[in-house]
Amino acid sequence: MIDCDSHVLEPADLWQNYLEQEFVDRAIRIETKDGVESLVIGEQVVLQGVLAGLGGAHVDKAKLFMPGMKYIDGCPPASYDADARIAEMDKWGVTSSLVFPTICILPFPTDDQPLANAYCRAYNNWMIDFSEGKRDRIWPVAVINWHDVEAAADELRRCIKAGFKALFVPPETINNKRPGDTSFDPIWALCEEANIPACLHVVVRFSGAAVPFAEWHGTSPGPVFGFGLGATGQLIPALTSLLTDQIFTRFPNLKVVSVEAGCGYAPYLMDRLDAKYEVFESVLGWKQKPSEYVKSNCYFVAEPLERTVASCLELVGQDRILWGSDYPHIDGLAEVDQVPANAELLSENAMRVFG
Repeated sequence: MIDCDSHVLEPADLWQNYLEQEFVDRAIRIETKDGVESLVIGEQVVLQGVLAGLGGAHVDKAKLFMPGMKYIDGCPPASYDADARIAEMDKWGVTSSLVFPTICILPFPTDDQPLANAYCRAYNNWMIDFSEGKRDRIWPVAVINWHDVEAAADELRRCIKAGFKALFVPPETINNKRPGDTSFDPIWALCEEANIPACLHVVVRFSGAAVPFAEWHGTSPGPVFGFGLGATGQLIPALTSLLTDQIFTRFPNLKVVSVEAGCGYAPYLMDRLDAKYEVFESVLGWKQKPSEYVKSNCYFVAEPLERTVASCLELVGQDRILWGSDYPHIDGLAEVDQVPANAELLSENAMRVFG
């Protein structure tokens, strides 16, 4: 079994220990005042009082947001200790896990690009140490600062050389540009050249998990709304932009993976875009229908309780669907006991995608 969506919960002092000295005074950190924890990024408080909720797969959900719960309370040892992670994977029967950050995929509320670049370097250096000697079991995902393309490309080169298996791609606009904008081509070119997948992974924004539905979220519809729509609300426009911006024409061997939004939306999106393509084909000049690019370049991580895996294998492609647990996040699994019947096939797909 290959888990294509798992996370670490970074040690609270990671950036204080791994940042270069000139940036340490502005480290990402957790501060406590009057018993209340605050997550500070770029010298701004981005989350307060409910930091345990950044993890919590192993905790009673009703208790996660109660007063007195700390960040560490939401962090099982396997979320920050590599030996404990391997032990848990052995218990579950998971051979390898693709590992994303948690804090380091939160948006950095700073315009200081050298600082943001340093945050990414520090995390990547910690991940190198975290996975040292375990790279066959723990597959690191690189984090870069997309607001500084030149520095991002340099950091990605370094991570590729260090053996990272994939790149995290924020599923949103960056500097008012779509991810398929040609200004980001140096990053996409590196992914294609190194044959590492670019992973569009959900980003949690604390102004509302379902930011594309921000006005609805403002009416306080509850966590099912936010967690349910936040993922596809981000992934559908992000993936659509890559398809309609013709990124796979420019980079025909680029692999893009949709993570933490399930696979069930893929056939719908393919049909929807193809229908509109047929209307506008004469003015577009595209070489292929959107669905054909999906079938040749895109992959989708199914979630444990999805019932549409078999139909997605048929409609999207037998080699297009992967599997992930989202451990150890609040809506992830504390134990991997819910896997598709075709887990073997999905794991074979993962081995091909991630080399």
